[in-house]
This record gives sequence, C-alpha cells and structure tokens, in this order.
Amino acid sequence: MDPLERYIHDLSSPEEALLHELDRQTNLRVMHPRMISGHIQGRLLKMIVQMLRPQSILEIGTFTGYSALSMAAGLEEGATLDTFEVDDELEPMAQEFFDRSEHGTKIKLHIGSALDIAPTLGKQFDLVFIDGDKREYPAYYRMLMGDDGGVPLVHSGSILLADNILWYGKVVEEVAHNDRQTQGILEFNRMVRDDDRVESFILPLRDGINMIRVK
Repeated sequence: MDPLERYIHDLSSPEEALLHELDRQTNLRVMHPRMISGHIQGRLLKMIVQMLRPQSILEIGTFTGYSALSMAAGLEEGATLDTFEVDDELEPMAQEFFDRSEHGTKIKLHIGSALDIAPTLGKQFDLVFIDGDKREYPAYYRMLMGDDGGVPLVHSGSILLADNILWYGKVVEEVAHNDRQTQGILEFNRMVRDDDRVESFILPLRDGINMIRVK
C-alpha cells in the first residue's frame, strides 16, 4: 500500500472485524485475491446502499463475499440481495462468512450463471453490482435491460454499478485479437455510452466503476 492509499485507508471509517478476517482469509486461501472488493470499495458500496435504500439487489460475481456483505450491511430489514457465483469452489468460504454475519440472512447465494438463473427469479432490482466474467459484461447488460428478448430486470431509477471498467489501463491500449476480457469491457462501455435509456459516468476508484442510472 503506497502512502496515499494508506492515508485514504486510515482516514476512512474502520473495516469491520469480520470483513477484515474475510480479506485476510481470501489472501491466504484463494487464487487471485486482488479480485476482492476490499475496505474502501466495500465502504462505498455500503454507503450507496444506505443512500438509495434498495429493497432488492442483484450482484453478479460473488467471489468470496466481501462486496455482498458490505452491501448487506447497508440494507434495511426485509430487503434482499441475490448474488451469483459460477465457481462452486468458492461457495463454502462465501457461505461460511455469510452465516457468521448478522446480515447474512439478507443474502441468497446462487451457484451458477446469472444469465441463466437471474431471469427466472421473477424480480426487478433496484441496485445491480456487476463484477463477474468481463467477457460477459455486454450479455449482462442486455439481460438487465431486456434487450435479449426477456423481461427487463431493472426499472426506471435503478442503479447499475459495473466494476473493473478500466481493466488495469488496458482500455486505452492496443487490444490483442484474443483478449476477450478487454474486448468485453470496451463493448460494454460503448453500449452504456450510446444507450439513451441511461445516464452514466466512470468513477476512477481502484480499477474503475461505471455508475449507471436507468432513466
């Protein structure tokens, strides 16, 4: 952590003990631990939830559960969070920490593709956090907006947050023909910019968050 990052960390509200343990266990037990949302982004997600007061949240990409727990901590009683993870090897760890959290009962963990399962839930979501397979970002957007022939999963006023939208700076570099992850993010960003049903801006926090509001 560089001095500026340390300053931001130290002058922000402290990380909850359970989240601190989850961060530590993720770094010890899981490949690619940098995929975890972490303290500052977790604080942002919690505060967004507290400001918006959503009744239903969809998360695409649970990983070990840090972002889900952060958002659940901001949810009011009776509100729910559906989170999707395709890697079933991550399920035991995420569910363990959900079960240990006082907010865990607000979270429903689904193992499988959000593209297949989310449309079957019969819900529209007030807030969506996208942090799944970068190659699938355009497909997630089409699903959410109902552009794939299905019922839209969002409504006027819904907020979409898409993570890793700057992709380590690769979005402004020459893209290899076989780099499907960067290609997916570039297509997603263009889709959002060109869609007059939404308004958006990119927040340069960590690896970038595209913040999108459905008009």
